[in-house]
Parts: sequence; structure tokens; C-alpha cells
Amino acid sequence: MKFGVVVFPGSNCDQDVIYVLEHILGQEVVRLWHKDHDLQGADFIILPGGFSFGDYLRSGAIARFSPIMQEVVRFANNGGYLMGICNGFQILAEANLVPGALLHNENRKFICRNSYLKVATTNSMLTRLANPDKLLKIPVAHGEGQYFAHEDTIKMLNDTDSVLFRYCDANGDMSTESNLNGSIGNIAGVCNAGRNVFGLMPHPERAADPILDNQDGLIIFESILGMVNA
Repeated sequence: MKFGVVVFPGSNCDQDVIYVLEHILGQEVVRLWHKDHDLQGADFIILPGGFSFGDYLRSGAIARFSPIMQEVVRFANNGGYLMGICNGFQILAEANLVPGALLHNENRKFICRNSYLKVATTNSMLTRLANPDKLLKIPVAHGEGQYFAHEDTIKMLNDTDSVLFRYCDANGDMSTESNLNGSIGNIAGVCNAGRNVFGLMPHPERAADPILDNQDGLIIFESILGMVNA
């Protein structure tokens, strides 16, 4: 499988994603510079985390207009697989490729810590191999991660099984205290109606190497490969 990782000015998690894909999972990866117009035949595109264009205006607001995004949007609209992690999720929301928006964290502070996640559905390319009874411990690092959408959009996401992950505590309880950024419904990740575009705030690439003593994020990448190779 061939992955394309988009690199914007300010991306800082691109190499982490590339390392996991190339060195841990043995996949082919191409780097896609934000000024490019060629996806180089990639089967799956990833928008990595970071601070694209310094997070000026709003996180992801400028990156959404990078030349490569014309091709990314066309790719996704034609059914191509696309995942945005953290800043990549913000870019997806700005480009209207996933519903909702990412607002400043409720406490107005940058949050960098491990988060506990419940797998909200196994009916997605990212979660098909996950055990819904097992919590995932995956790091977050963001200042604008509070997921927001209007009531009818939240209903649609719930009705169509389009919420991927929800924040919880180490016991699996979802509460105000375990909702680290104030996201509606503790939502940590969603997919689009076509189930080919995925956005999540936690960083699975930072929990995929045994040297870190945490490989909970690896199941997301393994699910991607499992779906494509099935």
C-alpha cells in the first residue's frame, strides 16, 4: 500500500507518521509538499499534526488553501481514503471534508498528555480491528481541539455511527472531568458520510513503537491495512 503524507510549513508530526508507516509497518510512503499538485499515486493520504502556517487566523484555515489541497479534496470526493491527525483534523474541518469544527480548548490552555479513548464504532476503516471493550491510551497535544457541531449534526453523527472515538477516563467513564478539551459528547474523532475521510485529535503515531512502552495507537494503522488488504 502506498501512503502519501502531506507536509505543510509548520507540520511537525509528519516524520513520526512516516516512521511508523515505513519502519514499523513496512509500507511505501511518499512526501507531498504543500505546493505540489501531484499525489504521486498514493492510495491513502494523511494530513499530519503540527502548526501549519503557524496556526494563524484559525488552526488549519490557511493550509486548507494550499495547492495540494485541491488534489486532496478531489481525491476524497472521488472516494479516496484520507485521514487528518490533530492539525490535520482541523484542516479537514476547514475544508468541509468532515462535519463540525475544532474550537479553542474549553480551559483555553494547550493540552499535552495521554488521553484515554473509547472506540465508539468498529464500523470504520480506522477501527475495524479494534476491541470496543478495550480502552486506548493515546497522547494528545493541542490548543484547539474542542469538537463542536450543531445539534442536528451531532444527531446525524450518532445516528449514522460516524463518531470514531470518545474521551474517557482510565476506567472508561465519560464525564466532564474526562472530557479534556470540552468536546461535545466527548468526541475525539469522526468520519464523513462516505466513511472514507477520518479526523481525530489524538496522535496514534506517538503510541505505535515498543520503545515508547505504548502501542495502543498501532491498532489504527493496522486496521487501515487490514481493510485495504481484505
